[in-house]
Amino acid sequence: MSNHCRDVWTVSSLQQAILKAKEESGAFILAHSYQSRAITEIADFVGDSFALSKKAAETDCKTVIMCGVRFMAETVKILSPEKKVILANAEAACPMAEQLDVELLSALKEQYKDFTVVAYINTTAELKTICDVCVTSSSAVEIVKKLENDKILFIPDCNLGSWVEKQIPEKTFKFVHGGCPTHSKISALEVKKAKALHPNALFLVHPECKPEVVKEADYVGSTSGIMNFAKNSDAKEFIIGTETSIAEHLSFECRDKRFYPLSKDLICPNMKLTALSDVYYALTGGGEEISLSKETIEAARRCIDKMIELG
Repeated sequence: MSNHCRDVWTVSSLQQAILKAKEESGAFILAHSYQSRAITEIADFVGDSFALSKKAAETDCKTVIMCGVRFMAETVKILSPEKKVILANAEAACPMAEQLDVELLSALKEQYKDFTVVAYINTTAELKTICDVCVTSSSAVEIVKKLENDKILFIPDCNLGSWVEKQIPEKTFKFVHGGCPTHSKISALEVKKAKALHPNALFLVHPECKPEVVKEADYVGSTSGIMNFAKNSDAKEFIIGTETSIAEHLSFECRDKRFYPLSKDLICPNMKLTALSDVYYALTGGGEEISLSKETIEAARRCIDKMIELG
């Protein structure tokens, strides 16, 4: 049998090819923190979803490659409509972002007419067009506190919403059944097992996890919040209650500390869809260009601008 794959990439040679293609194209590579180490090492910026879109808006580059999921690429396009935004892997979507559609949310708004609709940033551009304000996991408490209305319809993540509700008991919350499939499947039993295995470790958790998991944490916060806490802490061991890639990244960045994933099941299959080769092909004519109508961009931007105003 003849060998049809004579030219074989290594991780290093493919990374070098990407860096060369990036320089030639003038593109800017964004990578969410849940991406693989091989991808984050060649990215121009790595961070949480909204931080990625803000960074894209600041760069002079006319083309942006998103190594993440679809709603993140849409948010980049909303904040930078003049830029060409390419999603490196067209199949990479966020199940939570697609749990609600405009028809269902419109019906909920009709049912709760006097409620302010607070949308987690993990929502589609279309859904954002009929929401009042966006929030991130790091800004949600601050922004909801600042809202004049004391009645909040929080979508779509009821776990994040529950965490916010506990910190703002003076307000009334309504939730829709929804959330991150990866974070929400983790149980309190897994926390107990992890703490037994690593009794000296601090437990850091994302608020997308269930309330019974969150209440066991030494720190609760966004992905970047978890990473910053671990980097700045005097502790030497940590159980990481979010996507397993964060424990890996921290192990590279804090060589004198130990990081243990809370569970081997804390893997986001959609984030893991994007391969290093996808980044190369996105730079050389592949990927999917994100296209949103002017009306969608303008309507969706209103709730993001409200978040920026309040946060």
